[in-house]
Amino acid sequence: MFKSKKVFGLVFTFALFAMLLSACSNNESTSSGDTDSSGSTGDSSDVDVNSIEPIEFSIMTNLHTAETPDKKIQELIEERTGYTLDIQWVPDSSYEERLNTAFATGSFPEAVRVGFQHLNQFKDAIRNDQFWEIGPYLDQFEYLSNFNDEILANTTVDGKIYGIYQGRPLSRQGMIYRKDWADNLGLEAPTTTDEFMEMVRAFTEDDPNGTGRNDTIGLADRSDLVYGGFKTVASWFGTPHEWGEKDGELLPEFMFPEFMETLDFYHEMHSNGYINQDFPVTSKQDQVALLTNGTAGVYVGSMEDVTSLYNDASALNPDIEFDVHNYVEGPHGEFGVWAIPGFSELVMFPKSAVESEEKLLSILGFYNELMNPEIANILYWGIEGEHYEVIDGKASAITTDQQKIDREIRPYLTLEVGEPATNGRYTIYTDYEVRQKADQLILENNDYLITDPTIILDSETFIRDGDRLKQMIDDATVRYILGQTDKEGFEAAVENWKSQGGNAVIEEFNASYQEQN
Repeated sequence: MFKSKKVFGLVFTFALFAMLLSACSNNESTSSGDTDSSGSTGDSSDVDVNSIEPIEFSIMTNLHTAETPDKKIQELIEERTGYTLDIQWVPDSSYEERLNTAFATGSFPEAVRVGFQHLNQFKDAIRNDQFWEIGPYLDQFEYLSNFNDEILANTTVDGKIYGIYQGRPLSRQGMIYRKDWADNLGLEAPTTTDEFMEMVRAFTEDDPNGTGRNDTIGLADRSDLVYGGFKTVASWFGTPHEWGEKDGELLPEFMFPEFMETLDFYHEMHSNGYINQDFPVTSKQDQVALLTNGTAGVYVGSMEDVTSLYNDASALNPDIEFDVHNYVEGPHGEFGVWAIPGFSELVMFPKSAVESEEKLLSILGFYNELMNPEIANILYWGIEGEHYEVIDGKASAITTDQQKIDREIRPYLTLEVGEPATNGRYTIYTDYEVRQKADQLILENNDYLITDPTIILDSETFIRDGDRLKQMIDDATVRYILGQTDKEGFEAAVENWKSQGGNAVIEEFNASYQEQN
């Protein structure tokens, strides 16, 4: 589930790691062999967390808006917690570069936000004692002890916890479809892949909008093969998520027959015109437009998107109706849906900036406060009565001024830790029944998750060459769907993948898997 990046960036990062780790190794003192990576025995700290004093410390985080935020929320959090924050806002587009530079120059702040996709790159540095292990301390804090153990396990390196996670639903994936079109054609929500194919066919060929013209398509999709429709449909067919086990060996998803069945399914949709023909170069914005302007009838992706889709579409057509659905069985009579590890980012604490256990515990004390429901709501929703109100125990936005939201609230979302189940913040209130249904289906997805077994495994080749290798398979996938290659051509691409480093990735992941088990 790693997004493609420039190979240069990965090679540069890897080289930096090598230089720094070499320097660190030359200066290591001999370990007694009974201490953990935090420098302690792994037992509770001698410092009484109840005696922790708030301090001033620095945080580096992503900025997803055009300008740095108003300090209203920051000042309120500082007032409530007693801490003083030096927040280094880094534009999201340049965050990875800034992260690499901070690593290379040893200029990390005390708390640094590390994306899931960067964690593999940091493993050598973690093992070389450059970041604090925080696992032994979490149970000492009232709120940090509430973290989800399964999600924490997905963040571990060699079974140890080094970061505070920002939680995400394990799987939001499902389908959003035009309920009014389905009603016009006498269709129910599809429960099998055959019924799904019939829906997108009918939405394309059977005049679902009643105009008498050939002006609709079944499925709107986009270039993203992960968060677009492809991976979710592959889940319905029973494809493993990224990697799966076959005959006792871990193999990549595209070496399973279910992946090839998905390719055939997508090729059929494309060749019959049931999907936008230019989906490999379609952005999410353009994909959404196909739904909201009445061209397409089905969207496969995050079911939460139904709210924004409906708001935009109903402004053009007040009579439009959407519905959501998640349970679609594949040819083998089973339903599954791919899952993320339960977190998107980790907050980690570099020893170059956090020089002592006492300082670490003081900083952890701040993050403990962020999981206090009162503070968590301020951070996520803003100020009650100004930004939101509480209805039926949920948060409902008062302001619809997007500029105000972007200026005062949205940037601080990157500082949230945990998730509603562990930090107690309000979830969103909506009177749109379809969104209420989507929220329920997202919870139900938890019973059918397909997880990636390599999340905590090691492969140096994957760290170095994973993006390049992934692009090779992505390109072959698109060519197959478009009819530009056949099964033999796809299999040749797989063989090329193997020879270009894929075999090494398979070998290394399996060796790591054996060590872990």
